[in-house]
Amino acid sequence: MQLGINLGYWGAGMDADNLAVAQEADRLGYAVCWAAEAYGSDAVTVLTWVAAQTERIDVGSAIFQIPARQPAMTAMTAATLDSLSGGRFRLGLGVSGPQVSEGWYGVKFDKPLSRTREYVEIVRRAMTRERLSYEGEHWTLPLPGGPGKPIKLTVHPQREHIPLYIAAIGPKNLEQTGEIADGALLIFPSAEHLEETAITHLRAGRAKVGKTLDGFDVCPTLPLAVGEDKDVTALADTFRPYTALYVGGMGSRKQNFYNQLAQRMGYEKAAAEIQDKYLSGDKQGAAAAVPHELIDRTTLLGSVDRIADRMKAYAEAGVTTLTLAPAGFTLDERLVSLRAGSEALERAGLA
Repeated sequence: MQLGINLGYWGAGMDADNLAVAQEADRLGYAVCWAAEAYGSDAVTVLTWVAAQTERIDVGSAIFQIPARQPAMTAMTAATLDSLSGGRFRLGLGVSGPQVSEGWYGVKFDKPLSRTREYVEIVRRAMTRERLSYEGEHWTLPLPGGPGKPIKLTVHPQREHIPLYIAAIGPKNLEQTGEIADGALLIFPSAEHLEETAITHLRAGRAKVGKTLDGFDVCPTLPLAVGEDKDVTALADTFRPYTALYVGGMGSRKQNFYNQLAQRMGYEKAAAEIQDKYLSGDKQGAAAAVPHELIDRTTLLGSVDRIADRMKAYAEAGVTTLTLAPAGFTLDERLVSLRAGSEALERAGLA
């Protein structure tokens, strides 16, 4: 199992620290550095900045938002980043959510599965450097009856095949991801529930195209907080607002993928209470309603030995790249967490 690092969103006052974290992850031998985007910093600029100041670590988008870019532009960006980084780019895609898609980008959040499938097909077709034409439900290239003509990509990517990941949560999306992608970006993964919440659906998608999970990258992100085992409860409490935000406030009452995931993990009553309180404006109450067990099972907390044991559980559950989001209020604290993650992987015998 490999390790990754997730820098999250840029522009929160820790930009210089984020670069230092990426450079330390590069020195420690982490496999990939991911950057996210929502409606603040964009991932392209961040990844270019990081790639220019690191040597070995891959850089990956977690995610490029599908409603933000035409697929041909994403192909151009992927080819350019792969070329400039010397073959170190990983392309992660996702549909975002209805509030961002419709409120920020003005793109209707409908038929996300077919939209993702067509998007991936166009991106991959464009990166073959053949003349691009496509007829689908969501995109038609070139537009009919006009001056457009099939055009081919002029940039040569460093590699013939750039790894493509999809951020997936729901069963249908996970199955399609197994079918059309090279890896899955997961969030709030529990090693104890990973088989039924993710792996079984990914495996079904791979089987559709005559493949197994061999070579497919199962890549969840977990927050990491290092401390004494006796302080695990206090460490977990620091992530209560984070968990409450996603389970309670991401998306609408009817369309919150994270809330649905918590329900599939057996936290139906707690998920409903968290959402009710969050959407009513009681964010503190929502955070207090998050079960400790839910946080502990979806983060890495405690001593290096405890974290190593949890890493073993994730590896046994099918994780191939474990992406860490090291907690800390200062750069030194984040670097301590980063080094602890590397040490734990070695103690677990997974390095």
